[in-house]
Amino acid sequence: MLRLVEASKTYPGVRALKGVSLGIEKGRVHALVGENGAGKSTLLKLVCGAERPTSGSIEIDGSEAVLHHPHVARRLGIAAVHQELTILPALSAMANVFLGQEFRSGPLLNARRMGIRYRELCNEFAVKIAPTAPGASLSVADQQMLEIMRGIQADARILVLDEPTASLAVSEREALYTNLRRLQTRGIAIALISHDLDEVLQLSDTISVLRDGELVRTAPASDWSKEGLVRAMLGRSSAVAEGEARRRPAKTLSDEVALSARNIVVPGSIRGVSIDIHRGEIVGLAGLVGAGRTETLRALAGLEPSSSGDLVVAGRFVRWPHTPRQAQRYGIALVPEDRKTQGLVQQLPAFANVTLANPWPAAIGPVLLPSKERSMVAAVTARVGFAKGRLSAQTRTLSGGNQQKIVLAKWIARNMPVLLVDEPTRGIDVGAKEEIFNTLHGLADAGTAILLVSSELEEVLEHSDKILVIAGGAVVDELDGARATQAQILERVFAVKDDRS
Repeated sequence: MLRLVEASKTYPGVRALKGVSLGIEKGRVHALVGENGAGKSTLLKLVCGAERPTSGSIEIDGSEAVLHHPHVARRLGIAAVHQELTILPALSAMANVFLGQEFRSGPLLNARRMGIRYRELCNEFAVKIAPTAPGASLSVADQQMLEIMRGIQADARILVLDEPTASLAVSEREALYTNLRRLQTRGIAIALISHDLDEVLQLSDTISVLRDGELVRTAPASDWSKEGLVRAMLGRSSAVAEGEARRRPAKTLSDEVALSARNIVVPGSIRGVSIDIHRGEIVGLAGLVGAGRTETLRALAGLEPSSSGDLVVAGRFVRWPHTPRQAQRYGIALVPEDRKTQGLVQQLPAFANVTLANPWPAAIGPVLLPSKERSMVAAVTARVGFAKGRLSAQTRTLSGGNQQKIVLAKWIARNMPVLLVDEPTRGIDVGAKEEIFNTLHGLADAGTAILLVSSELEEVLEHSDKILVIAGGAVVDELDGARATQAQILERVFAVKDDRS
């Protein structure tokens, strides 16, 4: 249904895609995998009409197509569900599905026809989303389904999914998988971009591996193993990607408690959570999406104005933080889940994002000196594996893995004694994951206290000295990171009834 023929894309100084040829077939899932920066995002932009190839061509149903704008791609039956969802928060669920393709009777919207069709789509995908529910009130899983429904309503024949399960809980992932199989039976071709290699092997009919902008190999999913994918992606093997159990070595913790929080409350989210983190300790916060993990981190970081609790930092009682600046004065910094909009200023160069929290050492009076900023951050960005040659690149052009490294570098440069890390590997490749966790281990070994949240339980188990299990907005158990198992965590999570009010 769709074919790239020797497609290349060159940006100033960068050849992002180098003569890639591959085809996506009717009723089949074709996965695209590779490290961050391998060319997946560029390929996605070409297919969706956001960019045009520098050379080569794109064919749809055997005929060359000039996709010079996303509107053209949509008219030709291509719909994309991006990792950063495009649901408008103020519009209703139904209005989001029909956005740009409303039913009308003359100049007026035909709400009755749209309502009937909306219910048909909900029944088709076995979802229950009230048509009047505001987009802002919906879970990520529901927003994702609305985007898929929007594409189907637009008569999409080719669906492009970019990291569709990065923010979903296990049950939500299974529901999405079921709906993808329904789409396949209707003959819809699906291009899947994912860093979850188990998911790729489970869902895909065909897998293509990209590396450094080139197509390494395309083969049926049955011909691939997880280890083979890793070797093809990286050009080497990776212990993390191959699933070796590399538990964080047990060590004698410092007697010094870097942070002690008691009775943390965020109305409607968490109630009575208490946390102690020693210097040099990584504490994992494990639970399902919506259990209160992110809200706990945000409260400690001063991002939940209605939150309350008792806080001791480095042995000193302090007032509960109600602004990020107040928390940072205590030495508490947050690496947020959404690095693109909450952790970084996309329009700035990479070096400016690192100095953003404290630019004055690179200034003469009120004037910032970019050359001094670059030299000032070179050492700290090298610590997180960020290439020195990319420091002047616009942050928005960087891969997800490189953006995450910049967020970490920003707080490493400030020598923050307490680091709250929310979903540090969301949407990044196996090589970057390894570098991120090596950095976190190095920080902990140097005395930084780290509170870690990840939806991947394997990551929490592998990298935590201690694990707090959170469910229903409360901590329900504390486990030894060296001995805990995934089964123990899940047993505790599902045994709790969520009665938050």
